[in-house]
Amino acid sequence: MPKRKPAAVEAVDRVGEFEEAVKRAAASDQRYVLRLYVTGSTPRSSKAIQSIRALCETHLSGRYDLEVIDIHQQPVLAKGQQIIAAPTLIKQLPAPLRKMVGDLSDTQRVLMGLDLQPAAGTTDKAK
Repeated sequence: MPKRKPAAVEAVDRVGEFEEAVKRAAASDQRYVLRLYVTGSTPRSSKAIQSIRALCETHLSGRYDLEVIDIHQQPVLAKGQQIIAAPTLIKQLPAPLRKMVGDLSDTQRVLMGLDLQPAAGTTDKAK
């Protein structure tokens, strides 16, 4: 006859499973707040805007707010965020805050930066 776990241990296991399920559900509905800092209408800025909008529509449809800020027009905002290169994408929410610099054309890198897929070589144990 197999040994049965004590009731307290079974309850803890169920609570842990429930908490993991809640985390997964919350993650799937999380709203992303993104700010993209660009320098005018340069080709690099245009490419970054195109790339992040396409990525957001594909992977975050209806779950994101994207604000595009031209640092030539609003330099105070760039200074406040300590932007030293452009284009720069800042993921404000969900935490943790992340900054990515470049034209954002490397989709895999951007997805990892936004925590939308596990880093290469890791496994997702929640699945």
